[in-house]
Amino acid sequence: METVFCISINIRSGTGYELLGKFMLGCNRQFAIAVFKQLKGNVSIINDEPIQLDFIESRNGLPVHLEVMSCSLNQLAENTRLITKEKFMLLNMESR
Repeated sequence: METVFCISINIRSGTGYELLGKFMLGCNRQFAIAVFKQLKGNVSIINDEPIQLDFIESRNGLPVHLEVMSCSLNQLAENTRLITKEKFMLLNMESR
């Protein structure tokens, strides 16, 4: 089984964090790391920020959390745009 990378988006609720969604980045480690490093947010978790991004590597179906960052709603909007753009470019460059 292959290794797959993703970024999960979690929002704070009254009982902790709830999964909002995931961006599947694929199997390319260098691409996944490069994308995560570009994201806006705080690598030291700040409790005032309602959103948490988890960078996850799944090996043989088992998730391994590599990094975590917190961000604001505005930063999430920027991050969503960036991830979508980078993944779009990767997919279109691979098909040529």
